[in-house]
Amino acid sequence: MPEHPQPSNRARELVRGAFDVHIHIAPDVMRRRVDDVTLAQRFAEVGMAGFVLKSHYVPTAERAEVVRGVRPDTTVLGAITLNASVGGMNPIAVEIAARSGAKFVWLPTVDSANQRDCQAAEPEGATPPMWARIQAELAEAGMAAEAVDVLDEAGQVLAKTRQVLRLIAKHDMVLATGHLHADEIERVVEAAETEGVRRVVVTHPEFTSQRVGIERQRRLAERGALLERCLTTPYTGKVDWDVWLGNIRDAGYEHSVISSDLGQPFNPPVEDGLAIAADVLLEGGFTEEEVRTMTVHNSRWLVGAEPLPDAPVRGEA
Repeated sequence: MPEHPQPSNRARELVRGAFDVHIHIAPDVMRRRVDDVTLAQRFAEVGMAGFVLKSHYVPTAERAEVVRGVRPDTTVLGAITLNASVGGMNPIAVEIAARSGAKFVWLPTVDSANQRDCQAAEPEGATPPMWARIQAELAEAGMAAEAVDVLDEAGQVLAKTRQVLRLIAKHDMVLATGHLHADEIERVVEAAETEGVRRVVVTHPEFTSQRVGIERQRRLAERGALLERCLTTPYTGKVDWDVWLGNIRDAGYEHSVISSDLGQPFNPPVEDGLAIAADVLLEGGFTEEEVRTMTVHNSRWLVGAEPLPDAPVRGEA
């Protein structure tokens, strides 16, 4: 394993009680750094509250329930990502996932039209995502599914997309925007507000295939969406640290939630992710209160956990 930053004790304390709302761990269809039960134990040891199990390919709610049974001291939450492997924009899959206890619904990631059409080159030296190889292998085997659309040709939100949004609202789940284009994100977030979705997170707006502009980030924040700042996006060289930090400042720290997006074998231990991010934020000039809002209080609000005694009143951060 390569050497990675070691979180400071100060950072460890700041992220106590946080949820990491975006991780990729075993079992999975690709090699991961750690399995879910082991990670639940490690989260408990460092004082973090829990995590959301993300898979690009399979629902994780039933698996999360098993882990909670083994490690009741850590809150492990399930999810579904609406890629081709679950039928794309599939209301039935969302309903079944909700009945199984899933908390997050990611809109298409690896099978989004935006990700398929992306011509942006990774910056020199950037580490490519692990799923890229799987997608290439499926295509080479003649199993490349059609891209999963969320809008029609006129740019209007599809009826199936709206049905999915209504189910998210009905079950009080979290809508995560996946790898959609910035234009798609804005239309879907507007529709989610109309359909009564309470919690929306814009997935890594700095990611290579997205690059959501700061003015649009501000508009999304004004609609109540949290902007997810994934550690791996700058850590693996997909965006400069200065851009990542600058977007947090420019959109307002209170509108950001920090996640790790960790689990890859070549990246830091997953349980270190939020603390590493906290050290970067502190070095970048953010206060302890601001860091705790982004890592702890906003992540807890997103998953529906009880606020901690030091949590600011939402909207007054």
